[in-house]
Amino acid sequence: MAFIDYYQILGVDKKASDKDIKNAYRKLARKYHPDLNPNDAEANKKFQQLNEANEVLSDPEKRKKYDQYGENWQHGEQYAQQQQQSRQQNTYAGGQGYGSDNFGGDDFSDFFQSMFGGQPGARSGGGGRQAKYRGQDLNAELKLSLKESAETHKQTLTVNGKNIRITIPAGMENGQTIKIGGHGGRGVNGGPAGDLFITFQIADDLRFKRNGSDLNCTIKLDLYTAILGGEVTVHTLNSKVKIKVKPETQNGTKVKLKGKGLPIYKKENEFGDLYVTYDIQIPVNLSDKQKALFEELAKESVSK
Repeated sequence: MAFIDYYQILGVDKKASDKDIKNAYRKLARKYHPDLNPNDAEANKKFQQLNEANEVLSDPEKRKKYDQYGENWQHGEQYAQQQQQSRQQNTYAGGQGYGSDNFGGDDFSDFFQSMFGGQPGARSGGGGRQAKYRGQDLNAELKLSLKESAETHKQTLTVNGKNIRITIPAGMENGQTIKIGGHGGRGVNGGPAGDLFITFQIADDLRFKRNGSDLNCTIKLDLYTAILGGEVTVHTLNSKVKIKVKPETQNGTKVKLKGKGLPIYKKENEFGDLYVTYDIQIPVNLSDKQKALFEELAKESVSK
């Protein structure tokens, strides 16, 4: 049985820490996972080798045996007994002790392979049971409009050829990620499936600028309403409201409409606010009469 260098498979040094081994395995397992390399025999073979290497090197007892007995790590105890028996036999025969010339090498490996089997991933004394490995976590992106993000609703996603129906809570923010447990890659040897992580991308809106759960918008206000006061209709995200405009309102004035912003994520009946900024419009194409009235107003203003 040819020797397998598990350290080389994982790309780590023999002095690598448990953390180094764990990180190396996770990185390579993601790369060669069967779910990401369908119908790729070489990738599947590499993945199996990684699992076998990780099973040995991540277990302190197995790693110790592997470092001591090399390719015969699975049968370290039997190997040690054979060594002891060989030394005793050589002693009785007047020999010089155990040596590679009378026991070991390929003969020893063939002996244990035929007697105990040499199945990759087998556990010592475990009848060839293969280790279970958790499936790979998957990532997906989902785009929503600002209006969609304001409503709790259901959507169906297709991930790895499977349709997954999820409920999207109102108030989802741009870049926010949620986890759908058990909908990632399939586990290996009956291991649990990984998780699915969905990151939401909320599109910009032409009318509103978002700041957390608050919304900001700008509306045009005619000069006459700004000077004399009155009412103006404001479009919120889902409705219309009328608000009063105070006389002599200045350009850039901002007013707050409490509770007219976005729902606060996972807080029932709690909402942000809507901030409305007035953009006062100067009238154009004035008639002669309108000009005369403005001139009169200007004269009165100067006289004061």
